[in-house]
Amino acid sequence: MPRPTARVLALLELLQSGGTRTVGDLAERLGVNERTVRRYVAHLLELDVPVESVRGRYGGYRLGPGYRLPPLMLTDDEAVAVLLGLVGGPHPGAGGSRVATESATAKIRRVLPRPLAARLDALLDTAHFPGRPHPGSTVENDVLLLVAEAARDRRTLKIVHTSRNGRTTERTVHPYGVVAHTGHWYLAGHDTLSQDVRTFRLDRITTAELGSDTFTAPAHVRPRDEVLRTLAQTPWRHRVSVRVRADPTTIQSRLPPGLATITPLTDDEGWTRVDIRAERLDWVPGMLATLDADLVVESPDELRGLLSALAQRLLTASSDQGRAGATHPASCTGRDSS
Repeated sequence: MPRPTARVLALLELLQSGGTRTVGDLAERLGVNERTVRRYVAHLLELDVPVESVRGRYGGYRLGPGYRLPPLMLTDDEAVAVLLGLVGGPHPGAGGSRVATESATAKIRRVLPRPLAARLDALLDTAHFPGRPHPGSTVENDVLLLVAEAARDRRTLKIVHTSRNGRTTERTVHPYGVVAHTGHWYLAGHDTLSQDVRTFRLDRITTAELGSDTFTAPAHVRPRDEVLRTLAQTPWRHRVSVRVRADPTTIQSRLPPGLATITPLTDDEGWTRVDIRAERLDWVPGMLATLDADLVVESPDELRGLLSALAQRLLTASSDQGRAGATHPASCTGRDSS
């Protein structure tokens, strides 16, 4: 694109940010003199773009109210953010919403520069989104896209990774895929250092470099399952163990993905053990209440007190409202929680 044309578009982008921009500010941002800025404004007016001139000490140029530019103008980082928001965000059950999401994704994909589009294709081909997005860590787009490319092309990846306890190591990984879960991006793959399938948080990867070797991914390995399994087994501060009178499928359907390890008890028919790792316990009673089943707390002892406190609050609330079920809080906390 010729430089004058590119600068005219850059001027329009500046004006689209809102407010009145002085001629001096626009000249400085575009790297031209004020006379050239006025010439660029004239070009926009010829294209029927409603640029308004504001007189006075704080005058300058601004866009007319309600104007929208038909072509989409996004930086590379903005394009990545928009596409990830579309494909990784929560989707309502209505079929029309899915169609709209796919249509918007296709439109953005078509107008991207070829090199960036190819890298984003790698990400969309290899990424998994098992959970709702939450505000979380920040990952450099270059790292995210490079890891996705390596997973798609089955190329080895050399990384420098810092673990949650602060230990930094250099590793060579066979990346199987990338997974977005609860505000973080994860890489699941074979780690040649440990000779095992490992999970790495991408915001903890300080450098990443494509290797020259290729590999074949095992057909039975699913990146999403590996990440969820690893998260469920992470050694957090508290280890919660609860026996629940319900089948594993029912329990799993009521818990967020990756939150717990669920094991049917062969020696206690009808009961299932639920193991959870957590840094804090204050949210666990409310989560257990959603199971709507009899339960027995095995550990820690502190959880029993929190469950009793929750049951008392619910009992008090029910009594204040004169509800008939005020004396039966068991349906919320389990009928045997001691």
